[in-house]
Amino acid sequence: MWLVTPANRVRVTRVKWHDNDDDDDFHHGRQGDGGLSSRRIPYIAEELEASPLSVTLTTALYILLTGIAPVFWGSISDYYKIRRPLVLVSLVIFCISTVVAGVVSNIWALIVLRCVQATGASCTLAVGAGIIADCFAVEERGAAFSQFFYGLFVGPLVGPVIGGGLIMLPSTWRATFWFLSAYGLCILFAVFFVLPETYRVENLSENGIVIDDISSSSSTSDEELGYYMKDEKAVSSEKQEPVSETPRSHSMNPVEPFFMLRHPFVLMASTISGVAFGAMYAVETIMPSLYQQHYGFVAWQTGWFLYTSLCGNISLTSFVNTGLTFLGAGLGNTLGTVINSVSSDQLLLRSRRRRGGEERVEDRLTLNLWPSGVVIVPLGLLLFGWPLVFNLSYWYPIIGFSIQNIGMVQLMTLSSAYLVDAMPGRGATSAAAANLMRNTFAAILTLVSNPMSDTMGPGWTTVLLAALTWWSMGLLFLLKLYGPRLRQWSGYA
Repeated sequence: MWLVTPANRVRVTRVKWHDNDDDDDFHHGRQGDGGLSSRRIPYIAEELEASPLSVTLTTALYILLTGIAPVFWGSISDYYKIRRPLVLVSLVIFCISTVVAGVVSNIWALIVLRCVQATGASCTLAVGAGIIADCFAVEERGAAFSQFFYGLFVGPLVGPVIGGGLIMLPSTWRATFWFLSAYGLCILFAVFFVLPETYRVENLSENGIVIDDISSSSSTSDEELGYYMKDEKAVSSEKQEPVSETPRSHSMNPVEPFFMLRHPFVLMASTISGVAFGAMYAVETIMPSLYQQHYGFVAWQTGWFLYTSLCGNISLTSFVNTGLTFLGAGLGNTLGTVINSVSSDQLLLRSRRRRGGEERVEDRLTLNLWPSGVVIVPLGLLLFGWPLVFNLSYWYPIIGFSIQNIGMVQLMTLSSAYLVDAMPGRGATSAAAANLMRNTFAAILTLVSNPMSDTMGPGWTTVLLAALTWWSMGLLFLLKLYGPRLRQWSGYA
């Protein structure tokens, strides 16, 4: 096991952003596959002579399994104190199942393989957060989580664009699986050669001094960070002493993240993240049909600009129209990530300074969350829905979806980072619990969004989504105010 000690802590600071890049790339591929699947449904139904419902089931079960499987990955990771082996195993599972899925000729075999594929693709949703907890101090995790979740946000938006081009190739829907196989193989090699084992013993004895989980503990002082992360010469000259491991205090529980939701602070933070993510998925679900109805954008043409470069027979107008539907969201995700990376950690440190250096886990729920949830996300939702009702320019919903994503990034990132800070040494498990709630909200809101839009119209649909966001901000207020008491009641104070 590769342990982080004062002597090799410097090595962690040099490679940790590369580790985070690997997780981000895998995140991107995992979420991008969900977007690719929406492009290939009619082609699979035709070639495999399957009903549209059974083909849709492949996507529905994929989303469901990406919410459930991290529960087991996270429990195994935290109990056996491993990260890297699980990521490698999951990537192998993903690559093999994707290759086989590309050659099947039976819809039920494809459904089973999609479930296996989702199991492999979902590992970093839990283990990735644990890697961040291992490598980054509390004061750095805001920026780290922003980069980590960037792949999760961009994947569903880039996936349909890429998928739309791939299905126009002679191999149609099978080309999407070949692409994902190649992508997964590249990430597998990157993880194998770049990512070290980051999990380390929680209690290290160095020259008689006990170090309590340096990067996971919320009580890391600036002096400790300076000693362990900056002064390489001093660190390298220190004499190494044996490292002892604290025995496990609890038995293996593969479904522990399910039961973590019984803690109020875990449930509240996970719900805040889930509402923000689910609202984004709901808008993305109703967007293709609404754009086709109001602006004549053909949903299945999305991504044709990739095919244009190969065949040269698609007009520039088609490229502009279909590409713009996802341009706004991608820009919003990028801006939200940049804002969060720059501001969240600084706002956390400012809160500490105002209390004379006293640390509190709730400092992670920084000031930028309030305008994000109260103003930015609801404004973006309403700006998306009501211009469609009045048949205004397509620029309004594009800009509205972009604004929504700016706020969504900050809400989802910081609420997830809060759980990792609040539960030292349980980063993968807490991330799995949050992911379960995220996927639950995404699945429910995705399921009801189209019927709501057809019945009520896009305007009132976005009003309800905005109201749900305001309700989640009420939970954020309670969590900020009573978080210490709730954590103490749950035994995590």
